[in-house]
Amino acid sequence: MAQASTTANPATSSTRFTLETVPRLARALASQPYRAPDERLPAALDATGYDAYRDLRFDPSQAIWRAEGLPFQLQMFHRGFLFKQRIALYEVADGLATPIAYARDLFSFPPGVTPDLGSDLGFAGFRVHTPLNAPDVYDELIAFLGASYFRALGKGHAYGLSARGLALGSGDAGAEEFPIFRAFWIEKPLPGADHLVMHALLDSPSVAGAFRFDMKPGAETVIDVQSRLYPRVDLARAGIAPLTSMFEFDAGDRVGTDDYRPAVHDSDGLAILNGAGDQIWRPLSNPPRVQISAFADADPRGFGLMQRKRGFGDYADIEARYHQRPSLWIEPSGDWGKGAVTLVEIPTGDEYHDNIVAFWRPERPLRAGREHRFDYRMHWCDTHRWKADLAVVTDTRIGAAPDPARRLVVLDLEGGRLASLPRDSRLTPDVWAARGEVVGAVVYPNPETQGWRLSFEFRPQVPGADDRDVELHARVLEGHVPLSETWLYRCSP
Repeated sequence: MAQASTTANPATSSTRFTLETVPRLARALASQPYRAPDERLPAALDATGYDAYRDLRFDPSQAIWRAEGLPFQLQMFHRGFLFKQRIALYEVADGLATPIAYARDLFSFPPGVTPDLGSDLGFAGFRVHTPLNAPDVYDELIAFLGASYFRALGKGHAYGLSARGLALGSGDAGAEEFPIFRAFWIEKPLPGADHLVMHALLDSPSVAGAFRFDMKPGAETVIDVQSRLYPRVDLARAGIAPLTSMFEFDAGDRVGTDDYRPAVHDSDGLAILNGAGDQIWRPLSNPPRVQISAFADADPRGFGLMQRKRGFGDYADIEARYHQRPSLWIEPSGDWGKGAVTLVEIPTGDEYHDNIVAFWRPERPLRAGREHRFDYRMHWCDTHRWKADLAVVTDTRIGAAPDPARRLVVLDLEGGRLASLPRDSRLTPDVWAARGEVVGAVVYPNPETQGWRLSFEFRPQVPGADDRDVELHARVLEGHVPLSETWLYRCSP
């Protein structure tokens, strides 16, 4: 089994499969030198561009389990374009793993790209379909394609941000390493099943790993992830449960933007519920240079990249449908120890390239020759409430103040106990910065949203201060009791 799962041409016979099969393979891989997956392709496929690859399509009538009427179906991605690495796919049924065989007739090809009959080119990835939005229509639910990337949807969503199995070196000065999923074992669902289980073998020059995904689709698609990592070398900069997204601009970050749309992003903020129970909201930005933020913690309760704006008018984009992009909330299970939720923001000039990464970075290196476990639950959702009594920041707006040396910051808040307070309540704005000057902080009702608004002016540079970035903190209090989550923002003078 170990040899079959890591070669270019997997065996065609069925083999026994248990919960320890993939961890055993991962441990065996980690004890051996790394071997890159097969990327050899016929010349026409090797040169396939974006448009031609989009025309290289799987035939839905031949989807795995379609003829049996099961609640889930599998469709495969062909190799080509940026996705040349060959992966192995297996169906698991009755304790046996059987390879899913490649055949040219499973696909339609653009002119001049059709491979020879009988070629065994293999697959680049796969996607799962299920009746997500209507009982008689099999919609795409999740797709695994490229390295260890995957994307999932809840009901009514359009694809947006991605997840990864593992990040290595994201945001660091050196080259980033991209682990890959070399093979998948997908358990055949029973008739009427409401969830699907998949296993994946991860590999890279620095680490091997075993993953188990238990996915339950719905208005909020939930995936329980079990990950077991076996480093070949000590990993001092590993990113656990990494998320990848795009942020170009919004009302808090429009400097130099000439666009008819009010905002363009797959996610608008990083949310954190830390081990101490503090709820934090960090709006994303498109910075002038690579920006890394680390939020130190111990045993985090949750973090995620969220898309809070949910109205069409928030983006006014009929094609991209940014208002339907999912949020992704990570809920750790067990003891994750000390570390930091880490946010990497990279400058971008367009909406086509991901420039946001978030993950958990353990404080201690993951030592070679040992097993390291990180289990967590993923919520692909519209929004995810953490502490129901706290209001959340729904909008961050930043612009010019009457004094040209200052910036005006306006935050809209909704929900929690704040929503039920009388409109004449005397509330306290708790706003501060390590450096700079905060002026005129005030909290008042917003009659248009039936929420509240916190506004203040900030002068990032004062006489004698340096020009480093400044972290701003803001929240609303009633006496000394927080009524809102904590808003954090990095201001570049």
